[in-house]
Amino acid sequence: MRIAVLGPGGVGGLIAGVLDRSGHDVTVVARDSTAATIAERGVQIDSVTFGRFTGRPRAVERLTEPADALLVATKAAGLDAALERIDVEPGTVLPLLNGLDHIAVLRRRFPSDSVLAGSIRVEADRPQPGVVIHTSPFLLVSMASRAPSMAPHLERLAAALGDADVPVKVLDSEADVMWSKLVRLNALACTTSAYDKLLGEIRSTPSLRSDLVGAMNEAAAAGRAEGADVDGETAIEELERAHATLGSSMQRDIAAGREPELDAIPGSVMRAAARHGLACPTIERLVEMIAARAGIAPPLV
Repeated sequence: MRIAVLGPGGVGGLIAGVLDRSGHDVTVVARDSTAATIAERGVQIDSVTFGRFTGRPRAVERLTEPADALLVATKAAGLDAALERIDVEPGTVLPLLNGLDHIAVLRRRFPSDSVLAGSIRVEADRPQPGVVIHTSPFLLVSMASRAPSMAPHLERLAAALGDADVPVKVLDSEADVMWSKLVRLNALACTTSAYDKLLGEIRSTPSLRSDLVGAMNEAAAAGRAEGADVDGETAIEELERAHATLGSSMQRDIAAGREPELDAIPGSVMRAAARHGLACPTIERLVEMIAARAGIAPPLV
């Protein structure tokens, strides 16, 4: 497949690298300085699953050639600016961003049915342009489409990712794809970022564990109201099995002085809950703490 990856950070860089290594025609689309670095040095990956290697995808500032699929792996806050670098209409668009609201943005930008619901569960970071550290063996891409005509496209893209040893689930429900990750991610991001502690300490400290469980249950209620088959208990069981040193990208962003994804992650949960008249007191309190730590305003609901 001809696959373009918009945003070669921790997530996009990892996926671009393993797809390139498996023999697919891969192009990364990035800002000029990042594109130049990758063009010169490739994407250097250090992964607990894939080992150490250098991927050699093409790197461009603008996508002007046709692509069978576009994988969007930017941060939500940078999505609009990043989309200005796409001059074609790919056959399939798979978003791998955190949150919910980007789906509507992409469906306004591209033919609506070409945009899948997508999520990725991975622990990966980009300490500098063209370098990716993948620190946990857990990796899963989930996708779904509301359009029956997209079924062959989902199968082809899932096969391409499978060729690269990236586990994939193709689900029937877009809501299940988005909320099955968001319930867990939101609770992990909010608690680790509010208290600046890793999962093991949060699980073992009663007051912090109470916030973890409360945030999960509140997000799960919002997800069910949005049509997803999710529950807080399942998400809690997932995090019980996770390693004790698990943190979150939001926590790492704050530590690095970058703006955390408060709007994209808990903001999207609170907006969904508000649409159905649901309260999220635990999430709201944690968001206020994170905003104070980061020196930013809390998201609008």
